[in-house]
Amino acid sequence: MVYLTRLEHFNAAHKLYNPNWTPEKNEAMFGKCANENWHGHNYDLFVTIKGQVNEDTGFLFDVKKLSELIKVHVLEKLDHKNLNIDVDFMRGKMCSTENLAKAIWEQLAPHLPEEVKLHCIKLYETARIYVEYFGE
Repeated sequence: MVYLTRLEHFNAAHKLYNPNWTPEKNEAMFGKCANENWHGHNYDLFVTIKGQVNEDTGFLFDVKKLSELIKVHVLEKLDHKNLNIDVDFMRGKMCSTENLAKAIWEQLAPHLPEEVKLHCIKLYETARIYVEYFGE
């Protein structure tokens, strides 16, 4: 089994806010992340796929094709967007990094060819905070 990782980058705004809670409870739970005027992150997205190396090409999968799949199914929907408002697959969900990583998996996995499998979505919200999701 070989693992291949592609790093991509996007910028997005969001806020953490539970509409069933009072503004005070949201602020107590989420602090500045509940700011009514939103806040943004410069996300780093690591997409790891796994499978067997093709003997004819020496590749697990063409990285240009992987990049294009990520661009079409993820980045074009997220980059320079408001996650709470602009992103259809985040509507009705708390826009946490954990939920975003899971949603990215759901957007990307169905579009990979059957010879490779999505192994991990690693999403850095900041240089010191990241989430890993393995589809479980």
